Amino acid sequence: MLKLFDAQQIKAMDTCTVEKQDIQSVDLMERASLALFESLCHLLDEDSHIVIFAGSGNNGGDALALARMLLTKHFSVDVYLINPNGILSADCAANKARLERLLYINEIRSDKDIPQIEKGSVVIDGIFGSGLNRPLSDIYLQIVSVINNSGSIVYSIDIPSGLFVEDNSMNNPDGIVKADRVFSFQFPKLSLLLPENADYCSHLTILDIGLCSECIDEQFSDYSCIERRDIEPMLKKRNTFAHKGVFGHALIFAGSFGKIGAAVLSARACLRAGVGLLTMRIPSCGVEILQTAVPEAMVSAEEEKEWLSGVGGISDKMTIGIGPGIGLCQVTGDLLKTLLTVSSKPMVIDADALNLIAKDESLKLLIPKESILTPHPVELDRLIGCRCLSGYERLQKAREFAETYSVYVVLKGAYTATITPEKKVFFNSTGNPGMATAGSGDVLTGVITSLLAQKYSPFESAVFGVYLHGSAGDFAAKSKSVYSLLASDIIGYLGKAYRGIEKR
Repeated sequence: MLKLFDAQQIKAMDTCTVEKQDIQSVDLMERASLALFESLCHLLDEDSHIVIFAGSGNNGGDALALARMLLTKHFSVDVYLINPNGILSADCAANKARLERLLYINEIRSDKDIPQIEKGSVVIDGIFGSGLNRPLSDIYLQIVSVINNSGSIVYSIDIPSGLFVEDNSMNNPDGIVKADRVFSFQFPKLSLLLPENADYCSHLTILDIGLCSECIDEQFSDYSCIERRDIEPMLKKRNTFAHKGVFGHALIFAGSFGKIGAAVLSARACLRAGVGLLTMRIPSCGVEILQTAVPEAMVSAEEEKEWLSGVGGISDKMTIGIGPGIGLCQVTGDLLKTLLTVSSKPMVIDADALNLIAKDESLKLLIPKESILTPHPVELDRLIGCRCLSGYERLQKAREFAETYSVYVVLKGAYTATITPEKKVFFNSTGNPGMATAGSGDVLTGVITSLLAQKYSPFESAVFGVYLHGSAGDFAAKSKSVYSLLASDIIGYLGKAYRGIEKR
């Protein structure tokens, strides 16, 4: 898994790599700049005019090394070294000396030296790296303003200048570069995966710069990114003589009058994700709809016409999912309380089931251990009883909730985060903005419930389900576009998503 680290750990791994590989720090900088150069060349046109802003530290050294490499490909390059105090890091100074043999370097020592950026230029931001721990001010704030108002394409080295690696709640939003793409060295930075920082990183590219694997392993982190290589070993192979009884029996409580579509979507997704048997517990108004739309599913119909009020027949062999479209009726809340009381196995809890729990504090203590809760940000805020002011704060509150109640929390959004009872966080690497559409969460509930019924562990069900759901959404977006994507499209590509996970 791809770990995420804080600024001190990143610095420690750089130092460790230099020692273990018996190289100079400037050699590691050269390696990082070369990886950046090779990736950047695919995005630049031959006639691109490139304006590079370099700071006085090692991020600036990366930028100066990059400028030298771009000159070898005959790009038009202007370099501005921001050095108001006249002090450079050793590696930045070394790269300045190398570049000066090829190109005049403009130094910015006061606001009078700040250039106007020519229209149509490509800006490379190499001012500050991951070690920054205070908001930008003075000349640096002015330069960031010039960059952000230039209308240019902006590429940031490692992290947008001005952005902190983790919590930015005390930062100045006007003092952060708004990058079209960030080239992050070896690991993504936590702040780049949080929604409040979306304006500063439209696209993220991770560059392998060859940090020593032993040095990486020595560093502990509660944060990781899930990639295909992590998911593939989880996939359970199917025996030639297997039958439907082997692949579990899911029971999903879903739907109310006007929201039977949620039941249909969760049912289709559950079946398409591979469950052997599926029973849908729905109000009687939805029976004909569900039996017609999803003939593969069995239906346990309520006597009540418009909402859920009874648990029906439950077996210990069933894996329960509840929430899609069930509404907030009091009798449905009573049903949920009964269900939580009689169930001991982990279940999947989503949507209105989460909202009902948020309304009744006593229900939290009844949630079966290792259950999987799948809130979107507003639902999470309701669960924890406060409105979070940032994604970073919300993530920390979700970690506390997962630990307190011994559950898995799947916090939905871009880079959906699965949080374990041990407070570990696993960000997802699949998915796209087209999946921000009605019913997408109902599909995810069906997928995760299906996997849990198939004897995947709660952890596997959550991270595998989120990855599979996002991958299907990516295939759907390629076919349909992010603007026209429907939740049902995601279901249609679950098979292709499975194919993408299978060992190649």
